[in-house]
Amino acid sequence: MEKDIRFTEKKVDESWKSTASSPSKESSKEEVSEPAPAQEGKINFQSYLNSLGFQCLMCLGEIPPPGSEKPETNWEAAKEIIELLLLIKDKTRGNLSAKEEKMLTHLIADLQLRFARLNTPSES
Repeated sequence: MEKDIRFTEKKVDESWKSTASSPSKESSKEEVSEPAPAQEGKINFQSYLNSLGFQCLMCLGEIPPPGSEKPETNWEAAKEIIELLLLIKDKTRGNLSAKEEKMLTHLIADLQLRFARLNTPSES
């Protein structure tokens, strides 16, 4: 027994095409290359990096997870986050503003240092 499947008519919003084909004269290279200022509730590249850094600090046991007073360590997760940040740096090379590049570079270096310091057994 075959089912009779009927699709409703597709509606496609093509209003974006006119905007894309004729950029406004007010646009400038500076406006395109600089990220939009962070707005409450909106995600941008810098807030995304901050989020990853915060997650890594939780995995390193530097800060407790939300709803807990005791920090926990998860070395594998921390390592994966650092590797993800290195991948992001590699894949976005040449496409970041100077501020974003500096932030990403410093974040990676800081997290790598913390990982090495905290994950290395101390000699007593």
